[in-house]
Amino acid sequence: MRDLDLKTLRLLVAVCEHQNIKQAALQEHIEPSAISKRIAALEADLGTPLLLRGRRGVLPTPAGQALLEHARSMLFTMEQVEQDMAAFSAGTQGHVRLVASASAIAERLLDDVAAFMRAPENRLIKVDIEERFSRDLVRIVRDGSAALGVCWDSIAFEGLATRPYRRDELALAVHAEHPLARHKKLAFADTLAHEHVGLQPATAVHMMLRRAAAQAGGSLHYRVIVSNFDAAFRVVAANLGIAVVPRQVGGAYLERGVRLIALSDAWAQRRFAVCFRPGGLSAAGERMCEYLAAMAER
Repeated sequence: MRDLDLKTLRLLVAVCEHQNIKQAALQEHIEPSAISKRIAALEADLGTPLLLRGRRGVLPTPAGQALLEHARSMLFTMEQVEQDMAAFSAGTQGHVRLVASASAIAERLLDDVAAFMRAPENRLIKVDIEERFSRDLVRIVRDGSAALGVCWDSIAFEGLATRPYRRDELALAVHAEHPLARHKKLAFADTLAHEHVGLQPATAVHMMLRRAAAQAGGSLHYRVIVSNFDAAFRVVAANLGIAVVPRQVGGAYLERGVRLIALSDAWAQRRFAVCFRPGGLSAAGERMCEYLAAMAER
């Protein structure tokens, strides 16, 4: 198979989005016959039809749908490459891709990155931030797809270098009318008789709490599984369960009937880390890493 032509892939995406070759041609400033010719050549090269043509328009075949998804991804990547190179030609001093866990993002990371970017010496640095599970985050940084990762420091970093970042404290969020609301401090084991609100099983918090429950000789009973801490607080505010959450992000919910109870377990005191490939940071990445580590020292 010959190399895929990005122009042809762009035309294929346009045709599938419009479900009409003429409208795609108007958008792409090309003759409809030229689009048909290009796609026919691509179908011949791949050995399979990509489009179904009917009275109501054009739809992708199963093979066309599979190629369409890849084409969109490839075109997006190329757009990013073009933007990055254009930024450098315009004087941008760097581009840092950062991946972080939900806990890190829920805490102060976004504020710290914003403060970093506002500094005059960093005003020409671009930053991309993406939320990932901690175990995926390590792989992404190790593979070089991202420069920096920020997550709980209890995970295995698999050869990555690390710098300490901020600390936080896990607490128990309960509704004011919940039976546990009268306590000021609890051991996690004392919560296992009640229904919990939890994060997705792949998160570091979920796995840690499951281990803690097993060590206490019990198990967790989840009434609701949510995707982020904001959703967890909302469920607690509805008095549908209790949740182990970062104390630092719970202040906004105290006026909505939620109370935060300290946990006596040692693991409730957490520290985050910035991870990166040894010797693999650009000047901009190293500058951001140093900035985040400085936030921890403060």
